[in-house]
Amino acid sequence: MKTVNEVSKLTGVSIRTLQYYDKIGLLKPAEYTESGYLHYEPFLVE
Repeated sequence: MKTVNEVSKLTGVSIRTLQYYDKIGLLKPAEYTESGYLHYEPFLVE
């Protein structure tokens, strides 16, 4: 799993933008941790 920070660094898309994409349903993370962190499947960003 990749964190939202790792995905941001790999793609050049800001964390805030990734959070917005999640909010509008454009790019959903694979899971949310209990702390509310977003995790993405590696194949989506590699």
